[in-house]
Amino acid sequence: MTNQHEKTAWVTGASSGIGEALVKAFVADGGSAILSGRNLPELERVASESGAPDRCHILPFDTLDFDKLPKMVEAAVAFRGAIDVLVNNAGISQRSLAIDTDFSVYDRIIAVDLLAPIALTQAVLRHMLERGSGQLVMISSVAGKAGVPLRTAYCAAKHGLVGYSDALRSEIAGQGVGVLVVAPGSVRTNVSRNALNADGSVRGSSDAAIDNGIDPAVVANMIWTAVAEKKREIVIAEGMEANIPILRAQYPDRLFDMVEAMVASGYAQKLAVPSSQ
Repeated sequence: MTNQHEKTAWVTGASSGIGEALVKAFVADGGSAILSGRNLPELERVASESGAPDRCHILPFDTLDFDKLPKMVEAAVAFRGAIDVLVNNAGISQRSLAIDTDFSVYDRIIAVDLLAPIALTQAVLRHMLERGSGQLVMISSVAGKAGVPLRTAYCAAKHGLVGYSDALRSEIAGQGVGVLVVAPGSVRTNVSRNALNADGSVRGSSDAAIDNGIDPAVVANMIWTAVAEKKREIVIAEGMEANIPILRAQYPDRLFDMVEAMVASGYAQKLAVPSSQ
């Protein structure tokens, strides 16, 4: 980590998981944080536990309320006069087979995981470009680098976020604003518990891979280090998950065979996802 004194980071999805850890790490290193999300009591808890609640500004809103974004950006800028880093972290996952999944689930996940971060980035972008400095951080996923079963909507959204980020980075290169894509693997958060089932209901239970995943605090420190080093993309994963992006790029057929075998061996059943086939 580096000294974040006099810097301000705006983090969406700040009420838990990676977002919470990002806020606490940034504030611990002297920075100020804007905490956004829909759960006001949890945002207040994170601020109170940060060690410096006076350097935390709670700005609750639904990232899908696009009409409010200009006012949210104004409020965020007004807190400390500038937004140095925007972290698009808010998101939602999925645990269902495509054949069973209602289209409303695709609509919801792509809106939350792709359109919402694009909309907020677009609203903040001019502010950063006019200042000639800033960092945009997109929390994608290993599932944004390769298709993962039971997550067709999630993969579509996270792949799209990578594509948008890569294109945007090329357009604004040399203007002082960086774009970092983060592709985490399994991290100990509520991502699986909050994932959507085929009918759009909330799953309500976690996965062993998530429960045994990387500590969010470790992930947060790696992200802030990558921001300081002005990296363009990082993968934060362990074991086989760390190899997925490499296999997808260099040996795609090997990866496809491996994932197909995983599904054939009962992956969906192990996650208690019923099949209509």
